[in-house]
Amino acid sequence: MMSAGIVWIILGIILGAIFALVGLLLAKRRYEETMRLAKEEVERLKEKHITEARKEADRIISSAKRKIEEEQRKLHSEISRKKHEISRQRNQLREEEERLRRKEENLRRLERELRQKEGELLKRENRVKNAENELLAKLEEISRMTTDEAKQELMRRVERLARLEAAQLSIKIKDEARQRAEEEAREIIATAIQRCAASRTAEVTTTIVELPSEEIKGRIIGREGRNIRAFEAITGVELIVDDTPEIVVISSFDALRREKARVILERLIEDGRIHPARIEEVARKVEEEFDEHIRKIGEETLVDLEISYMHPELVKLVGKMKFRTSYGQNLLAHSVETAKLAGIMAAELGLNVEDARRAGLLHDIGKVVEEEEGPHALVGAMVAKRYGEKEAVVNAIASHHGDVEPMTLIAPLVAAADAISGARPGARRESIEQYIKRLQDLERIAYRFPGVQKVYALYAGREIRVIVDADKVSDLEARALSEEIARAIENELQYPGQIRVIVIREIRAVSVAR
Repeated sequence: MMSAGIVWIILGIILGAIFALVGLLLAKRRYEETMRLAKEEVERLKEKHITEARKEADRIISSAKRKIEEEQRKLHSEISRKKHEISRQRNQLREEEERLRRKEENLRRLERELRQKEGELLKRENRVKNAENELLAKLEEISRMTTDEAKQELMRRVERLARLEAAQLSIKIKDEARQRAEEEAREIIATAIQRCAASRTAEVTTTIVELPSEEIKGRIIGREGRNIRAFEAITGVELIVDDTPEIVVISSFDALRREKARVILERLIEDGRIHPARIEEVARKVEEEFDEHIRKIGEETLVDLEISYMHPELVKLVGKMKFRTSYGQNLLAHSVETAKLAGIMAAELGLNVEDARRAGLLHDIGKVVEEEEGPHALVGAMVAKRYGEKEAVVNAIASHHGDVEPMTLIAPLVAAADAISGARPGARRESIEQYIKRLQDLERIAYRFPGVQKVYALYAGREIRVIVDADKVSDLEARALSEEIARAIENELQYPGQIRVIVIREIRAVSVAR
C-alpha cells in the first residue's frame, strides 16, 4: 500500500512538473506573441506618426513657400514701385536740370544784353554831349528869333524830348517786367497748348440724315407733302429733300431744334410708320426724353474733365452748351478746351486744378441761361453762385471779360485760356464781309498816326506790320508808336484773341561807285 502511494505521489509530482513545464512553455509563447503584437503596434504607431509628421512638415513647408512667394511678390512690387519712383524722380531731376540750364542761358543772355546796353549808354552819353553842343548852337540861333518863334521852337523841342523820355521809361519798365515773367509765361502757355491739342470742326446750320434706301423719301414727303409739312410745323425746322441719293437735310439756326428733329426723323424711319399723328407722338416722346439726354451730356463732360459733384441744374446747362455756338465755335467744345488749358496752367503754377477746370467749363454758362438779362459773364457768375460754386470759381467766371476785377490767380488763367481757345486758327468763323471790314479797320487805324507810310494786315488780321518814315520816327518813337496803335485797336475794335502790332523803321543808304 505504501509503495502504491509513493508511486502515485511520484506520478503526481511528475505530472505537476509536466503541467508546470507546459504552462511555462505556453506562458513563454503567449509572452512572445504579446511582444510581437506590441512590436507590430509600435511599428504601426511609428509609421502613423511618421506619416502624420511628414504631412505636417509638407503643410508647413507649403505654407512657408506660399509666404515666401507672397513676400517675393510684395518685394517685387515694392521694387517696381521704387524703380518707378526713382525713374519719376530722375525725370524730375532732368527737368529741373533743364530748367536750371535755361535759366543759366537766360542769365548769360541778360549779361550779354547788359554789356550791350552799357555800350549803348556810352554811345547815348556821346550823343547827349553832341546834342548839348547843338543845343548851344541852336540857342544862339534862337537869340536872333522873335519871342513867339523862340517859344514855338522851344516847345517843339521840349515835347520831342518828353516823348523820348516817356518812351525810354516805358521801355525800361516793360523790359524789367518781361525779364521776370515772359519766359515762364511762354513756357506755361506753350505747355498747355501742346498738351491740349483739341481738334476743330466747323459748326453749320444743317444736319444730314442718311436714309436706308431712296424709296423712304416718298414716305417722308407723304401724299401731297402732308408728312413733310407736319414734320416742319411740329419740329420748327426745314426739311430739305432733294435729288441727293439716300440723304435728307435738316436746316435750322437753332442747333437744339436740329438735334431733336434728327432724333425724331431717325426714329420715324426705323419704325416705318410715317404720318402726321405718328410724327406728333414721336416728337412728344423725344421732347420728354431730351432733358435726360442733355443731362447725360453734362455728366459725361464732368467725367471727362475729372470734376467732382456739381449741382444738377448746372450739369443740365453744361449739356445745353453742346447745342450753342459762339462766333461759329461750338460752345461746349470751347468750354471744355478752356477748362483743360486752365487746368494745365494751374498745375504748372501749383494752384487748385479742379477749381481752374470748373471755372473754365462754366465761364460761358451765361450764354445758355435764357431767363436772365445782362452780360453773359455776370449772368454766369450769378447762376454759379446760386448753385453753390466756390467764390474763386464765381469770380473767375465774372472777370473773364473784365466786367469785374479778378480776385484770385485762377481768374486770369481762365481769361487767358478763353483767349487761347478762341484764337486758334479755324476755331471761330466770321463772314467774308466782316473779315474784310476788320482788316480794313486795322489798316485805317494805323494810317492815322503821323510818320506811317504803309500798313499790312497779316495772318487773318492777327498781326499788322506798320512801316514808318525813318526820317520822321526814331527808334524809341517807333516803340511808343506800336503801343499807341495797339491801344487804339483795343479801344475801337472788337476781335477774338490778340492782335500783334509790329512797327518797322528802316534806313537805306545807297551810293554809286563810278
